[in-house]
Amino acid sequence: MRRLLFPFVSIVGQDDMKRALLLNIVDPGIGGVLIKGEKGTAKSTTVRSLAQILPGRMSVDGCPFHCDPSRPDIMCPYCSERYASNPDLPTVTERMKVVELPLSATEDRVAGTLDIEHVLKTGEKKFEPGVLAQANGNLLYVDEVNLLDDHIVDLLLDSAAMGVNYIEREGVSFSHPSRFILVGTMNPEEGELRPQLLDRFGLSVDVRGDKDTEQRMEVVRRRLAFDMDPVAYTKGTESDTDSVRERIVRARELLPKVTSDESVLKTVVTVTTNFGIDGHRADITMMKAAKANAALEGRTAVTKDDVRAVASLVLSHRMRRRPFEEEAFDTGELERCLQSV
Repeated sequence: MRRLLFPFVSIVGQDDMKRALLLNIVDPGIGGVLIKGEKGTAKSTTVRSLAQILPGRMSVDGCPFHCDPSRPDIMCPYCSERYASNPDLPTVTERMKVVELPLSATEDRVAGTLDIEHVLKTGEKKFEPGVLAQANGNLLYVDEVNLLDDHIVDLLLDSAAMGVNYIEREGVSFSHPSRFILVGTMNPEEGELRPQLLDRFGLSVDVRGDKDTEQRMEVVRRRLAFDMDPVAYTKGTESDTDSVRERIVRARELLPKVTSDESVLKTVVTVTTNFGIDGHRADITMMKAAKANAALEGRTAVTKDDVRAVASLVLSHRMRRRPFEEEAFDTGELERCLQSV
């Protein structure tokens, strides 16, 4: 029997975490999200519950890499060969999934393996797909990402950035599409990620337990009600869940129509410069996130409010800090910066 997940729409508070996740679903090009927080703050519960609101997608029927039939330019070798002989490939509609990466996963388990013996005997490449193949077109969730080996994290981030997984063994190579939304969660008390890896995540959120008495009481009420009868509780949230999914679908359709003028671009660059951010990745990510936020709100024009909504998500993990300095994004400074533009 399939285990029911606590509904996404029943998560109390944690608005920044939910916004960061929804923005990435609307535009996977934002670059994923890193969620940092102490244990018991609903990090894993929220990410896993996304399976209920993820939209559907088209893929080539029978393809182990779930290739997008509308993108022949990024198909796997098998689908490219089939497409060359007949562009009318059989398709199937399936819901996007949350694919979890085990903490103990090896590089071969993540990237997949080439059967060198089969290649030598037959001259044909035989590839055993890994987690990155399952993740193509889906959401890849890595719990305790800070405890993964650095070379595994590098592999995940490189694949997420390039949209391709490339494997080479004994001079034999194979590549396949690997476009996914990367979501990592971690408890900072158990160790940090290297700054170079932090910057590669598009957005970052620091989550904390609710201090408000009423909100904490509501968390307990909802959890106990769900545990008492998961089926009935989930059924009672179906309407709200469907509404969120439909909102995401509309936002994804609206996103290509969203525009921003020079004043918004100037606002973004002024904000990143004011906070001393190196490089241009933050500027580009903030523009993408602001556009996705506008689409999520049902608008086709980016405003200063969109920049305000996403600035802390884009900048909080990219700011230079002295040793032992507390991680805290200065919203007052952001507001002064926005008012000056």
